[in-house]
Amino acid sequence: MHQLKSTLSILLGGMLLLTACKKEAIDQTLLLEDGKSTVIKDLAGDTEAAMGTSAPGKVNRPFYIFLFRLRDQKQIWIRNAADSAQWLKSRDWDLAFTGPYNSEVYVNDKSYQFNPGYEGEASSAVIMLGQLYANVSQAPSDTEFDQSTANKIGWASSENSNGWFFYSLNTHIMQAIPDRTYAIRLPDGKYAKLQLVNAYKGNPPTVTDLNWPAPYFTFRYYVQQDGSKNLNTK
Repeated sequence: MHQLKSTLSILLGGMLLLTACKKEAIDQTLLLEDGKSTVIKDLAGDTEAAMGTSAPGKVNRPFYIFLFRLRDQKQIWIRNAADSAQWLKSRDWDLAFTGPYNSEVYVNDKSYQFNPGYEGEASSAVIMLGQLYANVSQAPSDTEFDQSTANKIGWASSENSNGWFFYSLNTHIMQAIPDRTYAIRLPDGKYAKLQLVNAYKGNPPTVTDLNWPAPYFTFRYYVQQDGSKNLNTK
């Protein structure tokens, strides 16, 4: 009987631990929800490409670009010249995920020569704000957007960089910077804010395993539909 009670205690303790872990994971996810923003979870990037030596199931090649449209969450792949001709110079996308692990993000803008939308139809601008997403309640002025020099949003090489993540040359792991929000003036003149949260599957708070599945993007954004600069999501 004593042994049975001990076994039941161990099983019950394990169940409680699993329940607590599951609740913590759910709470982590719910932190992104505010009732107004659109939350994108585990959007798969080009998971078949590899850097350097190819791993099982992966190919050593450049990562295919994918575009993302904010209004309907449409993901558009650029895999060949026909895709490029159809999409890149159009106004019909808002963000481009490019570069290694699709980690370098552009807004759709025709004026910057390295932008995927260069010499196309769209004019956009982005400003990095050193504020928590929830605290950004107003878009910057049009003058600030016009004068912004932010182009690519990727690896933050320093505290003053416009990048959205730090990258360790020792561990080769990306770590998103939590206090960075991006204000965007979209091609249609509306204003939005964006937070890039994670590039690893499951949105883990920390990653210690170099082989953690990536890229799987978690991010959230809010577009003010009335044309004003009000970006309050509280």
